[in-house]
Amino acid sequence: MNKVTSIIEELVTPITEELGLELIDVEFVKEGRDYFLRVYVDTPEGGIDIEQCVQVSERLSLVLDEKDPIEQNYFLEVSSPGAERPLKKDADFEKAIGKYIYVKTYEAIKDMKEFLGYLTAYNEEGLTMEVRVKTRKVNVQIEKEKIAKARYAIDFSDKQI
Repeated sequence: MNKVTSIIEELVTPITEELGLELIDVEFVKEGRDYFLRVYVDTPEGGIDIEQCVQVSERLSLVLDEKDPIEQNYFLEVSSPGAERPLKKDADFEKAIGKYIYVKTYEAIKDMKEFLGYLTAYNEEGLTMEVRVKTRKVNVQIEKEKIAKARYAIDFSDKQI
């Protein structure tokens, strides 16, 4: 996590906790000529409305104006993480057991670096996923330190068109 996102996380956490919301992620990115500070929030049950995003945005704006932790001009966006929300914390992975997820690794495991499948287990060492390789279902174990990115995914394989 870079310096800006860690500072913003510290500033927004008391706001989200006071509102009974869960801080999912903070991003500070440059896109073209513009910088964007994106804060993703949700309810513990899942599902957030626009009014809750507005409350976080307004309160965070006041704190950011007071503390002024970012040198560049930027756009503040507060939103839901969406259906494909990231999995970052241990609690995120634990809640995702039994769910369809996407994992990208830093190095190849079984000749692959990207995995789509069901999370079947998670512990302090890493996770186990059931993935489809051609026509077979295979269990893949991925160590925590090898995970570059993880998020929920949408399983379209059982859908009829």
